[in-house]
Amino acid sequence: MLAGFSLSGWCVNFFVTVGEGTQSPADPPKHLVIAGPYRYVRNPMIIGNVLLLVGEAALFTSRGILLYALLFWAIWHALLLGMEEQSLRRRFGSEYESYQRAVPRWLPRFGGGARAG
Repeated sequence: MLAGFSLSGWCVNFFVTVGEGTQSPADPPKHLVIAGPYRYVRNPMIIGNVLLLVGEAALFTSRGILLYALLFWAIWHALLLGMEEQSLRRRFGSEYESYQRAVPRWLPRFGGGARAG
């Protein structure tokens, strides 16, 4: 749970400090965030939230919370494919497309990460 909470908090910090915005559609980042945890995976905040839920499922030995974690991930996966990635392509153009090619969506690839430029 602590790992998931910490990862999500780290992501929020990068949205504010690097992106100059928030994860809210009302105040989206002005700059594409490819630093910190975003160097290794494109959706670390969602991964953090899923880790938090899986930790809760383990703490309470709850299959219901574990199923909720899987459903949470599946819904976000569909939203990312259907809306968010298209929106980011429109907003950040070739910068996002390069980032998308360099950094995996869900499973981190350590050692490489996103390349600026």
